Amino acid sequence: MEFNEKLQDLRKRNNLTQEQLSQKLHISRTAVSKWESGRGFPNIEALKNISKFFCVPIDQLLSGEELLDAAENDNNARRLRFLSLIFGIYDFMLISFIFLPLYGERVGDYIRMVNLLQLAHDSWVKTSTFILFITICIFGIIEIIIHFFDNGRIQRGLRGTSLVIHSIAVLAFTATRDPYVSAFLFLLLLSKIILLIRKT
Repeated sequence: MEFNEKLQDLRKRNNLTQEQLSQKLHISRTAVSKWESGRGFPNIEALKNISKFFCVPIDQLLSGEELLDAAENDNNARRLRFLSLIFGIYDFMLISFIFLPLYGERVGDYIRMVNLLQLAHDSWVKTSTFILFITICIFGIIEIIIHFFDNGRIQRGLRGTSLVIHSIAVLAFTATRDPYVSAFLFLLLLSKIILLIRKT
């Protein structure tokens, strides 16, 4: 008997609906429905809760192969959660680009490097640059906070959005001809992409 059949059998023997079981396990009814239809496995934490609730050992709930699949899925989910945390830290770190002397400012025949606050560019360029970095930093804080509360669905969306925002920042600074900022942003974007490819 497969896990989905065992779960369905245990639920029915205890006279529970999918909705009632989901409430007892503190999960969504959709998750219970998905598991019972064989379209997925619960993570290790959910398996422990099911095992405890029905007083059935985990190895009786899952076959050896299913147990390995569940462990692998859980491991992949943890890796992707960690990746979301790294993306959040990268995005938060971009606030340092406001204070680092990465912007060239012409003084006579010379170009001196200044930070964003000292930059004497057109006010709209300075303001839009400042807003861009603050926005990315706030987004990074949100990513870090969500890491501790979400099981993965929102994090996937945030990772994609992070890559898009970061790409826009690279293009924006390439257009304003700030080579150092563009280069550092591009390297950070590249490291995000490499991490994403390696983790997935």
